[in-house]
Amino acid sequence: MATEHGGQHGHGADGHGADGHGGSLRDYVTGFVLAVVLTAIPFWLVMNHTFSRPGVTAAVILVFAAVQMIVHMIYFLHMNTRSEGGWSLLALLFTLMLVIIALSGSLWVMYHLNDNMMPADMPGMGATLPRDTRDTRDTHDTHDTHAMPNMPNMP
Repeated sequence: MATEHGGQHGHGADGHGADGHGGSLRDYVTGFVLAVVLTAIPFWLVMNHTFSRPGVTAAVILVFAAVQMIVHMIYFLHMNTRSEGGWSLLALLFTLMLVIIALSGSLWVMYHLNDNMMPADMPGMGATLPRDTRDTRDTHDTHDTHAMPNMPNMP
């Protein structure tokens, strides 16, 4: 069955088809509907307080976000194994690997940062400070007249 675009099937209105260089109006509409649904479901989950724990809600939203990214790559960016000989998909996988390494490394460092910090109440730290920088605050409501000897005692 021949079409108006040179007798080949799968070509959209822009002349591109199943070869990975473009999409039809049907592809764009399908991608748009999926994107709207994948946005509306997490919104509904948050507005109705479906999950009692915020961590579970965040995890579900992240899953929906990942699926929506895949929908955008397939339906709007037309990424598949056939486009550009598979190099665009290979570049995407390499980028994802680098992002995962950077994010997981950053999260690991931030999670363990508290263990690696020097505690403020470490024994012997007060003895190394000069005498005038030590905390000499009094616990009573008295004024320190030694700090400014020329000032009169104020109520």
